[in-house]
Amino acid sequence: MLTREYPPHVYGGAGVHVTELAAVLRRHVDVRVRCFDGPRDVEGVTGYDVPAELAGANPALATLGVDLQMANDVAGADLAHSHTWYANMAGHLASLLHDVPHVVSAHSLEPLRPWKAEQLGGGYAVSSWAEKTAYESAARVIAVSAGMRADILRSYPALDPDRVTVVHNGIDLDGWQRPVGDEQVEAARAVARARGIDPDRPSVVFVGRITRQKGLPYLLRAAERLPADVQLVLCAGAPDTPEIMTEVTGLVEDLRRHRDGVVWIEEMLPRRELVSVLSTGTVFACPSVYEPLGIVNLEAMACGLPVVGTATGGIPEVVDDGATGLLVPIEQVSDGTGTPVHPDAFVADLAEALTTLATDPTRAAAMGVASRQRVEDHFAWDAIGERTLEVYRSVLG
Repeated sequence: MLTREYPPHVYGGAGVHVTELAAVLRRHVDVRVRCFDGPRDVEGVTGYDVPAELAGANPALATLGVDLQMANDVAGADLAHSHTWYANMAGHLASLLHDVPHVVSAHSLEPLRPWKAEQLGGGYAVSSWAEKTAYESAARVIAVSAGMRADILRSYPALDPDRVTVVHNGIDLDGWQRPVGDEQVEAARAVARARGIDPDRPSVVFVGRITRQKGLPYLLRAAERLPADVQLVLCAGAPDTPEIMTEVTGLVEDLRRHRDGVVWIEEMLPRRELVSVLSTGTVFACPSVYEPLGIVNLEAMACGLPVVGTATGGIPEVVDDGATGLLVPIEQVSDGTGTPVHPDAFVADLAEALTTLATDPTRAAAMGVASRQRVEDHFAWDAIGERTLEVYRSVLG
């Protein structure tokens, strides 16, 4: 398993996916993990630092420096499985070097994240080349949603559609669930209060990195239209660029000048605290303009929250519109950025959907129950692990 993120260095959905998938697969096969961010003290996990010669180089080149080390250490494996462009080239080179099949899990696509040129400069061309090369050469590509599969085939038309398989993301049902019993409920409420959240007021909760694809600026503009008693809770950090951080900071400051109950938690919360924040919320917001599936939606639903999400990417495969939440329509520019064609209409529709559930706690609670049932029925890790093993068996013959 080749990945950039692995505990304790997990900052996004792909890292969560690899962590949980590796755990469930270990019940059936010998899994070795090769990852970024330095050595680990865990058996079967090897972490690598950027080579000293590439310190200070463009991040894309530094990434390839780690990939070379990872590819070398795949020796002895029967199969290499890479996650995100950061590790895709490691998988591709390992496949060539050691004559083993390479499976790619697609969590996002470089052609659909053109704003990354803001971060990487010319390195974005390097990351795009690495991803394209790995995808077109892989024995199998796993898409985390049908929407993602369509994006893959549109972005890489040279790919044989028969080599692209859908296996959804999963959720740890035990780790993500609403507290039960008076003692647990009060403990969760205490965590919320300690973070500046009033558990007796309705709240809209957002969890995600501060990046263009997550659509946070649209949510902040929509929040201006929420009823005065509705709180906005932002668990948002790890900005992609200083520019988007400045934009978000300005929008939060403007919002706070007009209303109270705007809570911004910038650090990454431990799971226990995040479960408490979600469980004391009323509705979860996913305003993404690009989202292959959205593990955060599964986590919120597992904690019994309905989701108001953009009707794009894989979100409609997670959120059952009208049953486990509400989908917000969007018409998007076809340049790969996901920008709404009519941003004001998108913001207005987002605000209306959030208001609908935030002001109707009975309906929101009923949708929350349905949300939990949906993730139990369709997104349990045991089932996801078995589908992944089926992919492995097919490529190994």
